[in-house]
Amino acid sequence: MSKVTSQDLGHEPIGKLLIKQAVPASIGILVMSLNILVDTIFVGNWIGPVAIAAINVVLPVSFFIAALGMAIGIGGSSIISRALGANKRDKALTTFGNQITLTLLLTVSLVIPGLYFVDNIIPAFGGKGAIFEPAKIYYVIVLYGIPFLALCMMGNTVIRAEGKPKFAMYAMMIPSVGNLLLDYILIRVFDFGMYGAAWATTGSYVLCLAFILWFFLSKNSELKITDCFYKLKLPIVKEIGSLGFVTLSRQAIVSLTYLLMNNILFDFGGETSVTAYAIVGRMLMFALFPVYGITQGFLPIAGYNYGAEHYKRVRETIMTAIKYGALLAGVVFVFLMLFPEAITSLFTQDEAVLRETPPAMRWVFAATPIIAVQLIGAAYFQAIGKATPALILTLLRQGIFFIPLIFILPQFYGELGVWIAFPVSDLFATIVTAFFLHREVTLNLLPKEVKSY
Repeated sequence: MSKVTSQDLGHEPIGKLLIKQAVPASIGILVMSLNILVDTIFVGNWIGPVAIAAINVVLPVSFFIAALGMAIGIGGSSIISRALGANKRDKALTTFGNQITLTLLLTVSLVIPGLYFVDNIIPAFGGKGAIFEPAKIYYVIVLYGIPFLALCMMGNTVIRAEGKPKFAMYAMMIPSVGNLLLDYILIRVFDFGMYGAAWATTGSYVLCLAFILWFFLSKNSELKITDCFYKLKLPIVKEIGSLGFVTLSRQAIVSLTYLLMNNILFDFGGETSVTAYAIVGRMLMFALFPVYGITQGFLPIAGYNYGAEHYKRVRETIMTAIKYGALLAGVVFVFLMLFPEAITSLFTQDEAVLRETPPAMRWVFAATPIIAVQLIGAAYFQAIGKATPALILTLLRQGIFFIPLIFILPQFYGELGVWIAFPVSDLFATIVTAFFLHREVTLNLLPKEVKSY
């Protein structure tokens, strides 16, 4: 078997290349999503439905801090992809070293106050009533492992930027499988309850980081940790920051959305509504894994070819990714519209939750067939280093449209209005993204001879 290199991103047929990049990414996301899904099923059945709500309260806080690693990873990987495409290996190594330094500095500096203010943070994110105590147990233990998770998320994007999607897939699978095994041992066998669920999660982060460190020390990587430049370089940091801010802003909006949704739904229906949202949220992570895989596979291909000025290949990559993504999203849509009751029953047998969750799930996924345009459009601008449009398009769906709608629509439709806000914001965001993407393709991705005509 021939060795895969970053140069393949500029030469292989787009359809074949996208599948080669997207399939491992999709499998990795699938396994990671299955981990979250099965973890929630274990917690719901072995600890109780309130434990599901407790984990849902903690996720936005822990994932926001960990998302610093993802933000630094994606921002830096955009630079790395373009640098490799332009044959600038020293810049790629400098960027990678700066990514490691930034990830450690920022995550550790946020974990410390996050632990200190635990009693204020958890209620603010909806951890009230019976949810508070299990949420606090889970939060404190998981936060210890967040710097490990951040380094994993950063390293995974760099592996993919090198054109090594299979290793990126392994990096996502190892902690997922490890978490499930530890869940069974610590919750089912030793009956440690929320403590077991939390230590299983933190332990899985350590396993992931061990694999990523091995990869960057092995012959499989073009970017060796031992060759990197760790001293921060201001121009590199600024470029990582401007592009990574897009991802961080998206995660900040996700965390804010969880905060608002948990509190709004708690006021409408207490723990039952928060649990219903937790189940729907898990399905948002799980069901769309093939579309997210296409998006992840798209990023290094678009970035490399844009850096190499192969604009025809960039256009073809955009269109192929949207076509594949829309097809897969349509399949997901049909499945979720037909079987929401069966899906809900996997998590809990609580009658109130079983009654409330299926109609909410149908509303939340109502616009699924069109989201590929929005996801690929926002990812394109990030891949080519255009931070401002990437930021705006990324914030459209969950920030600019969704947050105002969850305040406006409940005034007319009650709790139903909260669920309706999902497809309405998806529709508006897709329309705006399609406009900007079409304009970019027609103005800036024409062949050079056409543009100079």
